[in-house]
Amino acid sequence: MSARWDHSFDVVSIGSGGGGLVAALAAREAGGEALVLEKRELLGGSTAMSGGVVWIPANPLMREEGVPDSEEKGLTYFESVIGDVGPASTVERRRAFISEGSAMTRFLRGIGVRLVRCPGYSDYYSDSPGGNAAGRSMEPPPYDGRALGPWLDKVQPGMAQGIGLVVRTNELRDVQYFNRSLRSLLIAARVQARTTLARLTGRRLLTNGTALVAQLVKAATDRGVPLWTGAAFAGFVVEDGRVTGVDVVKDGTRLLIEARKGVVVAAGGFAHNSALRERYGGEQQVTGEWSFANPGDTGDAIEAAVELGAATDLLDEAWWLPGPSPAFGVNTLNAARNRPGAIIVGADGKRFVNESNSYVEVGKAMFARDKTAGAVPSWVVFDEAYRRRYAHRRSLRVGRLPAQWFEQGLLKKADTVEELARVCGIDEAGLSAQVTRWNTYAAKGEDPDFGRGVSAYNDCLGDPGYRINPSVGPLERGPYYAFELFPADVGTCGGVVADEHGRVLTEVGAPIPGLYATGNATATVTGRHYLGAGASIAYSMVFGYIGARHAMGQEA
Repeated sequence: MSARWDHSFDVVSIGSGGGGLVAALAAREAGGEALVLEKRELLGGSTAMSGGVVWIPANPLMREEGVPDSEEKGLTYFESVIGDVGPASTVERRRAFISEGSAMTRFLRGIGVRLVRCPGYSDYYSDSPGGNAAGRSMEPPPYDGRALGPWLDKVQPGMAQGIGLVVRTNELRDVQYFNRSLRSLLIAARVQARTTLARLTGRRLLTNGTALVAQLVKAATDRGVPLWTGAAFAGFVVEDGRVTGVDVVKDGTRLLIEARKGVVVAAGGFAHNSALRERYGGEQQVTGEWSFANPGDTGDAIEAAVELGAATDLLDEAWWLPGPSPAFGVNTLNAARNRPGAIIVGADGKRFVNESNSYVEVGKAMFARDKTAGAVPSWVVFDEAYRRRYAHRRSLRVGRLPAQWFEQGLLKKADTVEELARVCGIDEAGLSAQVTRWNTYAAKGEDPDFGRGVSAYNDCLGDPGYRINPSVGPLERGPYYAFELFPADVGTCGGVVADEHGRVLTEVGAPIPGLYATGNATATVTGRHYLGAGASIAYSMVFGYIGARHAMGQEA
């Protein structure tokens, strides 16, 4: 080790989410020394805060359970949904993601990381060529955090903490409908029993993204991979045109860390960097005020890579996740757009999107509509029958809407559609005509305007107890209700351009030696679409795996 280096490793991961941890594990498995850097005090990044779902076509779990799929069908799905979006999603990148995704899954299971299928969680464009209605997603089962020892308190808490249940992501689809079908009731009962038993026995059961990260942290610590928290990336070290290390500030001390084989950037996007969002956001929401992304999502490593000549793409895109105001607290209103008896309208009172489609599609439609009719925010409108059918908070009291929601002005109520429009500032005639048209077809379970309720994905998130169509039903019983819907996001999805090996490329398509990147720090292989539950987490993990192996001389 050169005297000027404070520490030396083969591969250094910037970021401790799925991509960074998998990269370090892959490098370690290849016989190298790896280091994971995390600028925050908690490990896991956006992965820990997510549902922890991993979407990979033709994955080993599908084959083991006899679910038909193939790599070629996966490629067909990419082409039919994404099309040509430039260097971020070349055929070589897509093929690497699919084939090495299965290899990565086998690798993780081989080192003790448990994953189970998410049966029924359909691809988001399930009716497109190559789409899979049975679902290509996997997730971790509940994991006892006590296995981590002192590292447990270093893992970022996830979505289950706010819910208060030991619930898998795929189970959430049924838990919210506990009163709507026997199957959903049994799943909800299982979740409650699991939660109660864990409390009685003192088990620290983790689920969702926290469970995935916890397993990766356990695998890393068992293999002697150092995980540094409070270690902020300050820049790349470049020698003779090659990235040979990183400049880091840890506990107030500046350190030079050598990366003998390569640096893997897995530090996320720039959701919380207002300057970058204003620079690249275009006509879409740019300040990040509605973002639920990891607080460390500030784009430091992206900016540093650009200074080295890295090409960029898709910087105006994000993983949009439209939802109600955070002031509502924990609620089920974010599921309203998937349920019968609710629609989304703009200020003109008219629908403009299939409400039950991918949340990314709905978010993009809001921005597009806002150019002409005012749709940021939009309004979700539902009727009295909807109110009576569902639980709106974590409660067995079906139909109850908390009084404070009305008192705080979060939820509007009126006896007629026309009066509701006036209360909300929506065009009265427009909303009245829209509800009339919607009801005409919804009574038959149809949506001729946007095709809601046609795809398997629309159905899988709909009401299993609603007759005719799980996601389509009329609004015909007053009083009527409405709340604002904001185009929030869970992170940006544009960044540096990388190739099928995970190498960061320059504007002329040449690799920057020693520099790899994955996840939201890059322009995603899925382009401007979200193909299925867990696509972004899978992308980060797979190209972390690919990049580290390439750095170690073990490319596929």
